[in-house]
Amino acid sequence: MNTASPSTATKATTAATTTATTTTATTAEEPRWLSPEEQLVWRSYVHATTLLEDHMDRQLQRDAGMPHVYYGLLVKLAESPQRRLRMTELAMHAKITRSRLSHAIARLEKNGWVRREDCPSDKRGQFAVLTDQGAEVLAQAAPGHVAVVRNAVFDRLTPEQQKSLGEIMQIVAEGLQPNEAGADLPWLR
Repeated sequence: MNTASPSTATKATTAATTTATTTTATTAEEPRWLSPEEQLVWRSYVHATTLLEDHMDRQLQRDAGMPHVYYGLLVKLAESPQRRLRMTELAMHAKITRSRLSHAIARLEKNGWVRREDCPSDKRGQFAVLTDQGAEVLAQAAPGHVAVVRNAVFDRLTPEQQKSLGEIMQIVAEGLQPNEAGADLPWLR
C-alpha cells in the first residue's frame, strides 16, 4: 500500500501511457501524496499494528484457543449487565460485520462459552450471553493477554506518550465513525 508520491521512474513510465488518458486525468484531482515524514509515520503505524495484532492473536490462540476478536467479544459480554448484549450492539462494540459476529458466536457457542437467547421484545433479535464456562475461560486468558499488551505497548511508552497515543487514536476513530444516516460501518453491513 504505497501512499507516497510515485518515484521519478514510475512517473516517466506513467507519462508514456498518460497521453491515451489525458481527458480522464485532467478531470481528476492530483492525490495529496504523503510527505516523507508522513509516509514514515504511516508505515510505522501499519507495521506496529500488524505486528501487535499478530502477537496478541498468537498468545491467545496458544494460551486460550481463541483469536483476539473472540477474546474481545467475551470481554464485552463480561462487562455487560447480566453478561448479555443484543447481537447488533455486540457487533457495534466489536467493530465487525453482523455476518462475522454470527460466525464468531457460533464458534463460541460450540465451545460452550456463549449461548444465544431470543429477545422477548423483538422476535427477530437475539442476545449473546456469556456462560459460566466462558467467564472461566476469560478469567484464565486475561492475565496472559494483559501481560502481552503491557509489554508490547505500555511498558515501552512514557505516561505522556500513552496519553498522546490515546488522544490520537480517539481522533482517528471518531473520524472513521460518522453519526450520519447511511454511514458505511461494519456493524451496519
